[in-house]
Amino acid sequence: MTEPEVIKQLLDAVARGEVSPDKALVQLKHLDFEPVEDFAKIDHHRRLRTGFPEVIWGPGKTPAQIVEIIKTMRKRSPLVMATRIETTVAEQLQEEIEDLIYYPLARICALGTKEIKYRGTISILSAGTADLPVAEEAAITAELCGFHVTRLWDVGVSGIHRLLSHRYVLDEADVLIVVAGMEGALPSVVAGMADCPVIGVPTSIGYGASFGGVAPLLTMLNSCAAGVGVVNIDNGFGGAMLAAQILRKANHIKSG
Repeated sequence: MTEPEVIKQLLDAVARGEVSPDKALVQLKHLDFEPVEDFAKIDHHRRLRTGFPEVIWGPGKTPAQIVEIIKTMRKRSPLVMATRIETTVAEQLQEEIEDLIYYPLARICALGTKEIKYRGTISILSAGTADLPVAEEAAITAELCGFHVTRLWDVGVSGIHRLLSHRYVLDEADVLIVVAGMEGALPSVVAGMADCPVIGVPTSIGYGASFGGVAPLLTMLNSCAAGVGVVNIDNGFGGAMLAAQILRKANHIKSG
């Protein structure tokens, strides 16, 4: 439900005498943001401004705080997501919110369905199996935001024939997210073969000289292939949201 619809329903309820003007005033005050006790302020207008709702960052918050934030957000948004939620925390959250879905590999808790709302395909590649938590974070985020996602795992440059034998995945993609650790060369290789935007996501997977993901980050930033954008280390969520904005805008232009 959009904010104009929320406002109209509220005004109709006042007109029918179901809601007092004083209570309506309180609700109107929260249209921009809504406080959750003394530890959070929910940005309900983010979906209107950016196209996608606010997402909860899990680390640093207690399970009780996350529960209260989710309960507040679900009243106004069809999609509620919390990222970087470990299994033990997810179990505590599900005790309080029974219909909360947990995606363990992606470490995402969510209320909402994977319903395709936008045209286009986001294809996500991982260089190795160890990169899957970050890659799945990107995949689940994109699916929950309403996009069709294709996955292609473990196609790193040390066995380039694995990628070449799946060339059709690159050809069919509208945006590519490429997740890689170690030296981080895969996005450059993919961008040299693809005719769409490539988003590189460096991971912290690698030996000591990879410096916790700094080496693949620098490789991707220094890519000689055109059309490569790079997000922060291990930021699968950020990669998915960048791809989502690219396709959402493309959808808007096509339908405009």
